[in-house]
Amino acid sequence: MLLTRSALARTLTFAAFSLPCRFEVLGLCLLLISSLMINANAEEAREKAKPRIVARYSQSGIVSSEGLEKLKIYQYQQANGVTVFTDKAPANNQYQILLYDCFACRPDSTIDWNGIRLFTANYDALISHAAHKHQLDPALIRAVIHAESAFNARALSRTGAMGLMQLMPETAKEMGVANAFLPEENILGGSKYLAQMLKQFNGDVALACAAYNAGPTTVVQYNGIPPYPETQAYVERVKILLKRYREQKDV
Repeated sequence: MLLTRSALARTLTFAAFSLPCRFEVLGLCLLLISSLMINANAEEAREKAKPRIVARYSQSGIVSSEGLEKLKIYQYQQANGVTVFTDKAPANNQYQILLYDCFACRPDSTIDWNGIRLFTANYDALISHAAHKHQLDPALIRAVIHAESAFNARALSRTGAMGLMQLMPETAKEMGVANAFLPEENILGGSKYLAQMLKQFNGDVALACAAYNAGPTTVVQYNGIPPYPETQAYVERVKILLKRYREQKDV
């Protein structure tokens, strides 16, 4: 049977004060106990310092559990200051673990997008402002937010996409977004990027959404919606949600 340092220290303490021994032996026992206790405390400190869960994002109650997939993401900072998100444990010990329920992980999700609850009032003023500024249909912005994050402002994808409209760090920077987890910045930045995609693809909503998901270069490369299951599912998801949000607006 293997003993931890703390358990061994307790055993030696009991032995030192329970068994007859000379003072010299007792002194050695106490010295050994002291050393073991210091190591045990250090071991406990290291255990507490191990990577821990620093965030848990969940859409419980928003969608059925069938459509959720829990992911473990490692976040760490490179020497040049760049923050990296990866699903593989890095060699660098200085990292954090993020656990979250992924809203858009599974293209084969059994979520009923025709019946899922809509978010008709969330961030209404912010969405209206962004729609007016970037000449977008508010229903489209709302559909993209719903498909991307289920209106979770703290959503974080396994690739590092952040916030309501799931902006990648580089895209957020290009759109002038300083903090992608702030709803007002995220919605303005995401809407600006969505408007750019619509302009690039001549107002074609399906292609613009495909570009929003997979990147415009990929859409150009395939001359249409890329043959990626996730992107194809995403475009269909936004199409359904857009129709439903437009119908809600007309009620």
